[in-house]
Amino acid sequence: MANKRNGAPQPQDFDREFRAQMAQMTAGLAPTAFTTAWADWAMHLALSPAKQMELQQQLLERAQDTWSFALRAMAGEQVAPAEGLEGQADRRFAAADWSQFPFNVYARAYQNSAALLNHAVRDVDGITDYHAQLMEFAVRMLLDSSSPANYLATNPEVLALTKAEQGQNLVRGLQNLAEDVEATLGGAAPAGTTDFEVGKVLAVTPGKVVFRNELIELIQYTPTTKAVHAEPLLIVPAWIMKYYILDLSPRNSMVKYLVDQGHTVFMMSWKNPDASDRDIGMDDYLQLGFKAALDAVSAIVPGRKVHSVGYCIGGTLLSIGAAALARDGDERLASMTLFAAQTDFSEPGELAFFINPSQLAMLEATMHKKGVLESRQMGGAFAMLRAQDLVWQPAVDNYLKGQRQPMIDLMAWNADGTRMPWRMHSEYLYRLYLDNELATNRFPVGGRLVRLSDIRVPMFVVGTEADHVAPWKSVYKVDNLVRSDDFTFLLTAAGHNAGIVCGPAHPKRHYRIKTRRLADPHLAPDDWVQAAPRHDGSWWPAWQQWLAAHSSGQQAKPPSMGAARKGYDVLEDAPGQYVRAR
Repeated sequence: MANKRNGAPQPQDFDREFRAQMAQMTAGLAPTAFTTAWADWAMHLALSPAKQMELQQQLLERAQDTWSFALRAMAGEQVAPAEGLEGQADRRFAAADWSQFPFNVYARAYQNSAALLNHAVRDVDGITDYHAQLMEFAVRMLLDSSSPANYLATNPEVLALTKAEQGQNLVRGLQNLAEDVEATLGGAAPAGTTDFEVGKVLAVTPGKVVFRNELIELIQYTPTTKAVHAEPLLIVPAWIMKYYILDLSPRNSMVKYLVDQGHTVFMMSWKNPDASDRDIGMDDYLQLGFKAALDAVSAIVPGRKVHSVGYCIGGTLLSIGAAALARDGDERLASMTLFAAQTDFSEPGELAFFINPSQLAMLEATMHKKGVLESRQMGGAFAMLRAQDLVWQPAVDNYLKGQRQPMIDLMAWNADGTRMPWRMHSEYLYRLYLDNELATNRFPVGGRLVRLSDIRVPMFVVGTEADHVAPWKSVYKVDNLVRSDDFTFLLTAAGHNAGIVCGPAHPKRHYRIKTRRLADPHLAPDDWVQAAPRHDGSWWPAWQQWLAAHSSGQQAKPPSMGAARKGYDVLEDAPGQYVRAR
């Protein structure tokens, strides 16, 4: 509710409204963060005459290189844009068409300009590390948007395709653009996602909804084996995404794989909140989410400890909940598995570009006005981190080449976003990302502080090599915080989502794995990579073997679906109602 005295709005309300309006004009980016970074860079560059001379010298060298390259190209010489340049060649200009004049000159000039700009914002003495990172990010956004590969007149591949198809590619591209604009304005799903309907194509592992409250549904999956491991699994997915990333098509459904291996699997399905849920906070996500689900699992499978699994911020929530259980002497957890989940946010990776007091004040104002953070705002932030791959290249393919990338299950899931309640997301960003309360033992649950060092259960932690959301070295930091005597860390190929969704037969993947005992010396991340052996294929079988080894070894008859006498009735078939809400 608005903060008012005697019915009159307070200055804080006006400031929030002003910041919310500003966010609409800046695509949610706080201009103060970037202007402060620019001022820091500019002032320290002004105090660095040697750096200035170095940049002037490089400017002359780059200009001379571009000019001499242009003379060769104008003389009719077929020369590749990257010829003679140091460093890795830009893959955007790898095609043979880019060796033709004048396109090779466009590409050469662009690469020289990019090298000069990148050098200008690096290694300036006195600038803070964070401001230097912001400047590099700003330069990267500028360069990604200005590449000659992005535009019809300067892209020889597109021009050749246009000539060959007599412009039909541009006609298709215009149709694609019109479809996408209409879908965006109308709030419809992107083209192709209708072929991946939840409950019919995706999230089809059989099961029942056995519990529902105002925040979650709990799904219990139907067993496919005559006997099961005695200990059930409870999966805590991230509420920033819908749970069925772990139950995509049957060929790459983690849920189906686990059930087929004889595990009793329970999955939390978070409600997609709306403005009426604005005041739901982190304590609610713990009590109505994780704790309520654990109580249900304990009632349905009584007398057994529970293997707990958390993905992304669901893993962060699980870590908080496990610390609270340990603090209170609750020993129901058999183990903890974390997928790409951070607990120490001191080095959160590229998301730090959007995590600063100025940026969070603007974001909080936007959420406070609407009551929620819209999924497209979060998606836009993630897209900017990989603008070349997620914005510009798809734009070229869809609108200039007229080529729609075939929709796949993971892409369809990615388009099915969720909203974030104002209070919870504000608390999460300020208390965890900005203030790092969890790693510094300052995070309260139920009014009392929790400590990750109270967690003693066996742990299996997964990081992914190319993760832009939860960098693996940040994920690895949990080893410094817990006191588990059985800690296994696994590093797998690919990124935040594709690295986790790695079906049991995946020849293009690889992983490294190593277990540490409490008495073993801690290895720095780079040392760990050298010490951990590499294996080819999917990491799922290695994890499943770990789960089996950390179970009691007892086989049991599959439990009943739900526990009606204890208040956990079968409500409906999976996937339930909450996952379908848009």
